[in-house]
Amino acid sequence: MFKSLRTFFLPALIVMLMMSMPAFQACSSLQAPLEKLAHEQEPAMSEERKQALALYQEAWQVVFNEYVDPSFNGQDWHKWKNRYNNVIHTRADAYAAIRTMLASLNDSYTRFLDPRRAEDQNMHIDSRLSGVGIQIAGKDNQLVVISPIDGSPAKKAGIQPLDKIIQINGEPTANMSIDQAVDRIRGPKGTPVTLTILRDAKRMDFKLVRDEIVIKTVFGDKISDEIGYIRLSSFISQDTSQEMREKLKAQANTKALILDIRGNNGGLLPNALDISDMFLNQGKIVSIVDRNSSRRVFQAEPGQLYAKPLVVLIDEGSASASEILGGALKDNDRATLIGTKTFGKGLVQKINYLQDGSELNLTISKYFTPDGHDIDKKGIQPDMMVEYTIEDFQNNRDPQKDAAVRFLKKQVLANAS
Repeated sequence: MFKSLRTFFLPALIVMLMMSMPAFQACSSLQAPLEKLAHEQEPAMSEERKQALALYQEAWQVVFNEYVDPSFNGQDWHKWKNRYNNVIHTRADAYAAIRTMLASLNDSYTRFLDPRRAEDQNMHIDSRLSGVGIQIAGKDNQLVVISPIDGSPAKKAGIQPLDKIIQINGEPTANMSIDQAVDRIRGPKGTPVTLTILRDAKRMDFKLVRDEIVIKTVFGDKISDEIGYIRLSSFISQDTSQEMREKLKAQANTKALILDIRGNNGGLLPNALDISDMFLNQGKIVSIVDRNSSRRVFQAEPGQLYAKPLVVLIDEGSASASEILGGALKDNDRATLIGTKTFGKGLVQKINYLQDGSELNLTISKYFTPDGHDIDKKGIQPDMMVEYTIEDFQNNRDPQKDAAVRFLKKQVLANAS
């Protein structure tokens, strides 16, 4: 079910390092040339220029037709339609103009990807990736790690969610855009890159070697004969739902399950709906509301794959699609959430494919949990608050997972008696 949807949720898209999610800023480097060129005499229009102008107009129209905020951040969107007609000559000009236009929306999740970055995004959706394996985002004017990919060089080196990247190969990131950071971090397999991290006022250098990343998103294990464990690291791969089905079948003989979505920054909406449905026999999963206040409610269908006691582990890196899953299971009293408050992203983006192979990932709607909660910038509170500290990580302790085991042991024993 839910296979036909192409809408997705991502606070940070994964590229070769992991695709980034820029908080767009007005392209000041574009502005001066634009003002200067506006006064120069116009030559005969070339085919390249026609295509560049058409690309800009296509992007403008997509936003005009579908953007979630019909006020366009309190501005007259028409002012952008022909603003750069006299100064766009090449595709590079069009790209800069589109980014400047999008910056006016003040929406860090709406972003333009040139053909190269669009290909990177699609590679990740198709489970093909190489790099160091981190997901990054812009937060409070800093580059922040959302989460490292399981099994990646970044994960093995000990990079953690919410680490701040302050230097890349010795170059400060203070005035660096997300796209610029992406270009500096990613690179060919076997080449080195050094990330300087700030974590709780402590500065650390991580010397990483880029590698091919196997995009496997679901990992299963058993803590004991009674309690199973599944780690869901991302919703981005088209294979995620099938991977989850296989892992749940392997847990058929357990009496309870821990589902770990810590550091899971989201991914494709169909995966979030499908996996939620695997644990629910009925009830709402999520409601999605568009710019016209039209509401679409997604319901669980009978026939859940796993109906036994369930704990979901969450943290600040659990975002978007993870919050749909966590919210659906919490509001339907299907699972107990243990950990810390989630990231807080209640917006939906749609991938729009543009004529030259570039893409516009556009915020088109908001979503609400089954009980009607808007979690954007608020997150989901756990049922049981348990911290996971740096000292825990350094000493190979996992108090959140331990709390889940203790909780489920009580339930399993109670049900067995």
